[in-house]
Amino acid sequence: MTANHPTSLSIVIPMYKEEENAELMIKQIHQGMELFNGHWEVICVDDGSPDCTLAKLRQAQQTHGEHVRIIELQRNFGQTAAMQAGIDAARGELIATLDGDLQNDPHDIPRMVDELLERDLDLLQGWRKNRQDAAIKRKLPSRIANKLIARITGVKLHDYGCSLKIYRASILKQIRLFGEMHRFIPVWVAGITAPHRIGETVVSHHARQFGESKYGISRTFRVIIDLLSVFFFLRYKARPGHFFGSIGLTSGAIGGLLMSWLLFVKFVLGEDIGNRPMLIVSVLLLVMALQFLTTGVVAEMLSRIFFQGSEGRNFVVRKICEPQEQNAWFVQKVQSAKCKDARTTDKSRK
Repeated sequence: MTANHPTSLSIVIPMYKEEENAELMIKQIHQGMELFNGHWEVICVDDGSPDCTLAKLRQAQQTHGEHVRIIELQRNFGQTAAMQAGIDAARGELIATLDGDLQNDPHDIPRMVDELLERDLDLLQGWRKNRQDAAIKRKLPSRIANKLIARITGVKLHDYGCSLKIYRASILKQIRLFGEMHRFIPVWVAGITAPHRIGETVVSHHARQFGESKYGISRTFRVIIDLLSVFFFLRYKARPGHFFGSIGLTSGAIGGLLMSWLLFVKFVLGEDIGNRPMLIVSVLLLVMALQFLTTGVVAEMLSRIFFQGSEGRNFVVRKICEPQEQNAWFVQKVQSAKCKDARTTDKSRK
């Protein structure tokens, strides 16, 4: 282990209908973490499983005791919500996430922690280079999704869908996950930290032995919808008026040109324009432009209310480094100013 090894690590595992994998997962994690010198914990989140997953987790907790924590959700909320529940409960300086289907190898975690620290990263993403899944049902949707995400967001990674990741808790806890946004976590992290602080490494991957996969080719369509939301929030969260305004101005310009041509035809050439489809199209474009422009103004107002009326900010400060001499000079100046104000107040009272 490196000299600057963190003192604690939290391993978050969302689980749903994994009764055959639960105990074996906890056992493999303990085997894989034998070489880890810091403090660590396992947080298993049961996402309202209707089978015996929760009972198996409790049995594993009795066997392994101090390292295992169990969070039981009221009902099935989805993998993203379960992951967020585990992240909120994590107490480690670093957080590792992985699936509960035994396809990710817990033995990779200590190596990934060392690599994250050596490369000074905020996120280390696993890459299932030799993926052991069905080609059509799992690999094809994943490849399509990976290319779409990389192309639109600009965050170049090979495998967004791999749940085995290592984060700095201080970075990850600045993100709130909703819907099915767990597959976009590297993109959200890129909105907080520099892209060069996000890396990836090849990890082991095993074929599923027990249970059934919860994903299929239909996931690709959900990814496309979620990707639109990610694109908007990353690019236009602090300036939504630019998004709606650009569409409004474009449609307004086209509609204005069409209407100008129709006016020329009507008053210069003397032709009838009442039955021309171009008239309807130009009017619709002008109305659409007005709607998008007013929507942009309202969105700008809401954005400013959000940033001014809450703790939301459009920037994140990583740390502030100042020389000790400057700090001492500043403190001395502040103390001198306070003493001067106190003397002035006393004189005014007399």
